[in-house]
Amino acid sequence: MADTGFFTDYLVLRPDKAGLRDLLHVLYSGNVDENESMFGPPGTEIAGMRRRWDIFISLLVQRSLLLLSSPLAWFGSAVGFWGNLVPDNGGLLSLFANFMRGDVQIPVKGSDTYRSAIGLIDTRVQLDKSIKSGDPRYQAALAIMAAKLSYENEPFIESTIKNQWKMEFLAYYNCWNDYEEDFTTQAFIMRDKTNSLADLIVVAFRGTEPFDATQWCTDIDFSWYEIPHVGKIHGGFIKALGLQKNGGFPKELDDHSNKQRPYAYYAVREELRDELRRNENARYIVTGHSLGGALAVLFPLVLALHGEDLLLERLEGVYTFGQPRVGDEKLGEFAEKYLGAADGRRRYSRFVYCNDLVPRLPYDDSTLLFKHFGKCLYYNSFYRGTVKDEEPNKNYFSVFTVIPKYFNAMWELVRGFFIGFIEGSDYREGWALRLLRLFGLIVPGLPPHSPQDYVNCTRLGNYLPLDTEKHEIKLD
Repeated sequence: MADTGFFTDYLVLRPDKAGLRDLLHVLYSGNVDENESMFGPPGTEIAGMRRRWDIFISLLVQRSLLLLSSPLAWFGSAVGFWGNLVPDNGGLLSLFANFMRGDVQIPVKGSDTYRSAIGLIDTRVQLDKSIKSGDPRYQAALAIMAAKLSYENEPFIESTIKNQWKMEFLAYYNCWNDYEEDFTTQAFIMRDKTNSLADLIVVAFRGTEPFDATQWCTDIDFSWYEIPHVGKIHGGFIKALGLQKNGGFPKELDDHSNKQRPYAYYAVREELRDELRRNENARYIVTGHSLGGALAVLFPLVLALHGEDLLLERLEGVYTFGQPRVGDEKLGEFAEKYLGAADGRRRYSRFVYCNDLVPRLPYDDSTLLFKHFGKCLYYNSFYRGTVKDEEPNKNYFSVFTVIPKYFNAMWELVRGFFIGFIEGSDYREGWALRLLRLFGLIVPGLPPHSPQDYVNCTRLGNYLPLDTEKHEIKLD
């Protein structure tokens, strides 16, 4: 367990210890001391059947994912191989012709042309040339493309930044999660030098890999830790960022820390420190999609906890896309001090597209206590946006929205067939995304989570400035 002296309260779920007896025990008893699948301060009781039920579901799903991790990884590898094999050979007909000639091009995993599952769904790698530095949409458009790019391997990322974007690749990190005992967190840093007056450094955290069971466990881990004067933080996300079993979250790591197993927060922070010291005019943004968005917004909050004034002063903005909830209301109040109206402007932009399921999890209710903070930049399926305090249907499963969600899923499937003709070839949807849209007729909240629609929001949608008190106004 973590050095719990760092926290005033905590509840840690341990799905690897969750046997059938432990799972059933959660339902009829809230005594944490009697259950191997949970850990908390001595004498901790989980009150209320609804809360125990939520924890039971979290443990059950995590345990199931751990058991399915190997076949899920194998299936993901197969999808990746065939998904890259077809385009690498110029399409199905060309693949067949190459096969007959004995000249099939075999994709090499880890190469600078090998795409992830996310890259196969949205194949765009070029930035929108019509949105240039100085355009108020520029940072958000760059941020979502960086967040999408973060799903790729290091050579692909470096090649895209250097050759397609004509920017400077600075670093890539494959980081350790002490609790999963694996390298589950990835991030990269780049420099945008298109503005001659000041460099813009971009930090992008990778989101959840579709076929990585360990990362899905991070998303649905309802563990939480309470930090004095800060609030309660989602356990899965803070672990992914760098929480240590035997050290908590110290300001500095000791000299004996394992350099072969870097923690994401510390690795990124050190690179930023060096870059900002070298260039006093440089500023930076932090971005991420899904899990990456959760890490992106927690990163500056840990900086604030550690008193990193220089890094906070040079923070230009935080851009998250499809980000889940990361903490309670008290954490939101802490975040507002540093990401709210600092210097007369807000620095936290949380994009939510339509019926995306992930931003509506974990539940915002009296049981789990998770809440979003800051303003929501909400876009509907026509890519028209409004600034709201909270996305509509905040917990997703309202019975009053079931029918509209399925109608919208059908509309998104149909829209995918003609949007490329209306908006241009950059918006054409391929076979992978169409299959995902088809699956949306069963689970309508999953296809909207794809980066494809978030990229479209920043390019086709109306610009939404946060520095206004009229939060419901539409701006074209």
